[in-house]
Amino acid sequence: MLVNIPYDRMRAVEYARRWALSRNPLFIDFTGQGGNCTNFVSQCLFAGCGVMNFTPTFGWYYRSPSDRAPAWSGVDELYRFLIGVTEFVEANGGVGPYATDARESRKIELGDVIQLANEAGDFYHTLLICGFTENDVLVCAQSDDALDRPLSTYGYASLRVLHIEGARIEFDTDTSFENLLNGTSLPEG
Repeated sequence: MLVNIPYDRMRAVEYARRWALSRNPLFIDFTGQGGNCTNFVSQCLFAGCGVMNFTPTFGWYYRSPSDRAPAWSGVDELYRFLIGVTEFVEANGGVGPYATDARESRKIELGDVIQLANEAGDFYHTLLICGFTENDVLVCAQSDDALDRPLSTYGYASLRVLHIEGARIEFDTDTSFENLLNGTSLPEG
């Protein structure tokens, strides 16, 4: 059974601010190999939800440079995972973080994700919202490292904002019941 858990926006922002100008040694740095922006934002999202989706190809996870889902480090792939748009799935109903398109909901908060597009409509950069001023949104990013950089200083043709709604974890109610029934264990936590 899937259980919704909250997204800890403050942890995501704290992680972003801690690592925006350096690299966490637990992860490969893709700077110079297509960019590290989405890898960095995925790390921030993981800091905020603590759960990965280990579904091959269509999941969202990182174990090593050679064992990761395309959504962990790809701009469009992350969008499709968070929104739940693939050729096989219409809504993200699985394990891991999930989002809605904020252009429709008009909700934008700390820890949400911004993706920038060029004139051709190709999305090329992923940023994490880390603050607000009276007239601007502040973001943290990697590749072109940024710590609380005003969004207005970027050159882009369009953008999309992904409002992180929460995350889902798998909870095995059958095992919990069997352990309780047989007197073998109580749930941990």
